[in-house]
Amino acid sequence: MTVPASVRPLSSILVTGGAGFIGSAFIRTLFRDAGFTGRIVNYDVLTYAGNLENLEGQVDPARYTFVKGDIKDQALMERVCREHGVTAIVHFAAESHVDRSIHGPRDFLETNIMGTFAILEAIRALAATGQTVHLHHVSTDEVFGSLGDDGFFTEETRYDPRSPYSASKAASDHLVRAYAHTYHLPMTLSNCSNNYGPYHFPEKLIPLMILNCLDGKPLPVYGDGQNIRDWLFVDDHAEAIWLILQKAPNDTSWNVGGRNEWKNLDLLHTLIDVVADEAGRNPADFKQLITFVKDRPGHDRRYAIDCSKIERELGWTPRHDFTSGLRKTVRWYLDNTTWVEHVKSGAYKTWLDTNYAAR
Repeated sequence: MTVPASVRPLSSILVTGGAGFIGSAFIRTLFRDAGFTGRIVNYDVLTYAGNLENLEGQVDPARYTFVKGDIKDQALMERVCREHGVTAIVHFAAESHVDRSIHGPRDFLETNIMGTFAILEAIRALAATGQTVHLHHVSTDEVFGSLGDDGFFTEETRYDPRSPYSASKAASDHLVRAYAHTYHLPMTLSNCSNNYGPYHFPEKLIPLMILNCLDGKPLPVYGDGQNIRDWLFVDDHAEAIWLILQKAPNDTSWNVGGRNEWKNLDLLHTLIDVVADEAGRNPADFKQLITFVKDRPGHDRRYAIDCSKIERELGWTPRHDFTSGLRKTVRWYLDNTTWVEHVKSGAYKTWLDTNYAAR
């Protein structure tokens, strides 16, 4: 059943994974730029990548509540939705690092599949009591598999996941669509390309390389460094999701990309130049740190998103080009050393000490 977005109530939004990288960017966007006047419930279990410092001083306490909770806890999800009159859930919470999924896939299946299942069951139970909750499910372009030298992922591209992570996200996408069809639950879904920007936990490529440059540590490059990714500034992604919530009809899917393809090695050289410029260093000092490492198992060669649908039908375009977005990102890490040190003192250091590789 398709319901016009114009009648979708957005007065109380629950954000799963709201202490994470993209989830916190979405919350910051709503409080800072979007003209949103309702309530936000940040629902996060605070795993190693969840950090409430991402939101310090950037929310309205009168309209913001944090709940520490696991998305697999259906009873808690239902109770929180009832208590706060939740009208929409934006579902970011996920295990998302490909390397971790290769070495330990169980957490990915439990969180990404069973966690999404619990959310859907909670929404179904609430619907039976007369409380309608719209779900926006945030997914990844990795569910589509690997592209050759040509072509782009569209909303109609056949799913072909290649890692435990992408398979778990593909399964959750299918669950959301199945529940929408079978139980007539209101749903929208988006698949995005690689995000980058401030507050990014430094196991991912761009923040890892920035901090390793500054620390004089190796800059690991998988294989030949020719794998290609499309890059999207995180605030642009947050704005796209808010637009989908406001304007997109139910039962629709949207690709969100940056039209910004880079080979990993080329991106690293560009990033080194920006870090060196912003930090007043010689880029040659950083380039000698580049270290080629054994390729990741099943490493997809190229991702690229066709985002013409959201541009054409909803009027979204990214505000940041890669040059401005990358410089803004580097500058943020240089200016926020306290955040960096807090992160590096915990799970990041443990991971970094045993594995230099990053997605």
